Amino acid sequence: MDKIKAFESFVSVAQKGSLTAAAKAENVAPAIMGRRLDSLEAFLGVKLLVRTTRRITLTHEGMAFLEDCQRILGDVANAEASVSAGGLKASGHLRVTAPAGFGRRHVAPLVPKFQELHPDVSVSLNLSDRVVDLAAEGFDCAVRVGDLPDSSLIRVRMADNRRLCVATPAFLKRYGTPQAPNDLMRFRCLTLSSDASQTRGWAFRVPTTDGHEVIHLRPSGPLDCSDGQVLHDWCLAGYGIAWRSTWEVQADIKAGRLASVLEDFAAPPNGIYAVFPQRKHLPLRLRLWMDFLKENYAKDSYWNAHE
Repeated sequence: MDKIKAFESFVSVAQKGSLTAAAKAENVAPAIMGRRLDSLEAFLGVKLLVRTTRRITLTHEGMAFLEDCQRILGDVANAEASVSAGGLKASGHLRVTAPAGFGRRHVAPLVPKFQELHPDVSVSLNLSDRVVDLAAEGFDCAVRVGDLPDSSLIRVRMADNRRLCVATPAFLKRYGTPQAPNDLMRFRCLTLSSDASQTRGWAFRVPTTDGHEVIHLRPSGPLDCSDGQVLHDWCLAGYGIAWRSTWEVQADIKAGRLASVLEDFAAPPNGIYAVFPQRKHLPLRLRLWMDFLKENYAKDSYWNAHE
């Protein structure tokens, strides 16, 4: 079995949702595509796809394997391009988008430094809490935090991200402290507006008879906003409980301006990702930008300096 070809076929079928469409894209018969997937599943010993006459869906193992395959294929493409590019300098225009709050702190300061390293590259940075359609709006790359439901994009994990429920000590003294996630339904909570990217709600890890599971809740309150920084500011002003990332609130917790609650129920870390549309050959400027981000985010010293 050609593993790389099998990985490529699996990713293509997962993204297109159809054996026929994936086979057409690779200019092979659907039966050949089906045999590649059968061989891959037999080699791995797990079911990756549930195939019916009407649709194809990913199993739980398939969803996890899809992310790994996309990363592996991206690494292979980068290795090939590194050899073929030789001593070429990166050039051209790079369009990047990121969430507003995270982008201000952890993307915008890095953009000028990257441009100084690669003076023939110009960069446009868009900061928005809505989920930007990269292909439709002409962006090369997005930095995204948290769950990524769109499997049509290639994703590269840059760092872990953890979210906590936080409030001011004064707020908790006045209104009490929630002891379990469901208690939040009777508290004033500060939430992102429905048009923002946090679509699934607040995640918590709760005990079950079989161990633990992650649940999602949608607390409410008299205030919501599409801008995460505004929610942070409202939380610091004592207007309610917010669900924020550690990169945003860790310094406030250390300084005593905020206190974390429900830590025993905190969901496992999700990711900070660079995502980009499916491409066979990435521009050198995009590969170097992602390498630059990963190099910075991989350092503990980087996050410690930005608390």
